[in-house]
Amino acid sequence: MWICKGSEYLVNCMIVDNDPFAVRKLAEILEMISPGQRICSFGEPETALEYGAKSQVDIAFLETRLGGMNGLLLAVRLRELQPKLQVIFVTGRPEYAVDAFRIHAAGYLLKPVQPEDVRRQLSFLYGEAGGGKRVRVQTFGGFEVFVDGSPLLFKRSKAKELLAYLVDRRGASVSNSDARTILWEDGVDSISQKSYFRTIVTELRAALKRAGAEEILVRGYNSLAIVPELLDCDSYRFLEGDLRAVSLYRHDYMPGYSWAEFSVGELERRL
Repeated sequence: MWICKGSEYLVNCMIVDNDPFAVRKLAEILEMISPGQRICSFGEPETALEYGAKSQVDIAFLETRLGGMNGLLLAVRLRELQPKLQVIFVTGRPEYAVDAFRIHAAGYLLKPVQPEDVRRQLSFLYGEAGGGKRVRVQTFGGFEVFVDGSPLLFKRSKAKELLAYLVDRRGASVSNSDARTILWEDGVDSISQKSYFRTIVTELRAALKRAGAEEILVRGYNSLAIVPELLDCDSYRFLEGDLRAVSLYRHDYMPGYSWAEFSVGELERRL
């Protein structure tokens, strides 16, 4: 049996779970987050496959245990029908998480699912509708910043490194002198370094302004910080327990920056 709600929709959603209460709760959350989506729910995986063979599905929320066919196998078979399908598992069984990400699941949510959990997953996949986080920060595999999908460009590598360090500090204020110590590890805080540091700060502000993202940088009296709430950052999501972010980590946080080693240790302890 399947139920569809909504004729005008933003995303075609499928829910497969043999628990009617869980189906109803998740459907209500999806409708609350983004009214007008098309939501189709199934209690049996075979019926879900029949529907997937003839109708477009953008994202499927699957329970891992479904009786005759488990959710992992269902995900594989649905992907054979629709290769671009995004799959998020919603389950009370944490032990299947590793297997889920082996088949490239987009997310793994544990019951009882909360609206913010679903919102975070949809935002990661499709972005926020209006007023969302425009700045995406990559710290795994190399530091990069993207504003509205375009890379943030720097004229000086030290300006990029300064922003990387501020991201690493997660909103904590960094004094100018401490920042200079990080950028130049020779222990000499010379007049020329202070002058060049001012140039670097100017370049960082200019790069952000060119991209229309200057609001992420906060300048205090002889100090700098970023506003972490304005960033979609992989390592931030990792520390929040986002399983997709955890699956993306390959022991490669901010490679090339020696000062990042302390944070590497923190990430490793969270694994």
